[in-house]
This record gives sequence, structure tokens and C-alpha cells, in this order.
Amino acid sequence: NRLLYALIYQQRVYSGMQRLFTPSASFRRKAMAFVVTDNCIQCKYTDCVEVCPVDCFYEGDNFLVINPDECIDCGLCEPVCPAEAIYSEDELPADMEHFFDLNEKLSQKWPNLSERKDPLPDAAQWDGTPDKLKYLIEE
Repeated sequence: NRLLYALIYQQRVYSGMQRLFTPSASFRRKAMAFVVTDNCIQCKYTDCVEVCPVDCFYEGDNFLVINPDECIDCGLCEPVCPAEAIYSEDELPADMEHFFDLNEKLSQKWPNLSERKDPLPDAAQWDGTPDKLKYLIEE
């Protein structure tokens, strides 16, 4: 009986240790720390690109996105965005949660951007305009 109890105890300890040291599914999925949202569309300021230490920004015609597999959650991009279009995933407004998936999708098809560029010519006029998703050029 002692041997049986010892084996059961050993299995429970092993199972418990395995749970402790096996990452959960949510941990294994690389969480995107920051998300570029609506207000970047038609503005495309690239101050964020200049401070990013891992070059995780990707550029479309009128929008920037962050690649979730490359973002290291450093937080340098958020405070330098003149359009205030970058949010921490934890602080992403509920009405902008769809931008999480959009960043992931578009970062797979757009080219990487690693240097600062001039914003779009009419960026100042577009800054703060609500509901700009309909103007996004995805090609």
C-alpha cells in the first residue's frame, strides 16, 4: 500500500509541477502589447517607428500596424504618437478591439517600416476625425 500511495503522490506532484511549468494557451500565444487604432488612418505619423527597438511596424498606404510576434511590450511607441492612436492591449477601448486582429492581419502582408517618414500631407486635418476605418486602404 505504501508503494501505491507513493506512486499516487509522485504522480500528483508531477502533475502539479507540470501545470506550474507548462505555459497556458494564452501565455503561449504571443500577446500583442500595443495596437495601432483608428486615428492613425489618413495620418500615418511615424514617430513611433523611430523609437521602436525591434522594428515591429508595418506600413500601408494610409495606416501603420504593429506585428504581434515582434512587439516586445517596451511601451516606447505609445507616448510619442502625435495622433494618440496607439494603445496598450490592456487599455484598448471596447469599440476598437477589432484593431487587434487588423494589426495582426495587415502586418503579414505589408512591408516593414524601420525609419521615420513624413506624415501624410493632410494628416493634421484628419487627426481626431472619428470612424476613419472606412478610409483604410488594405492593398
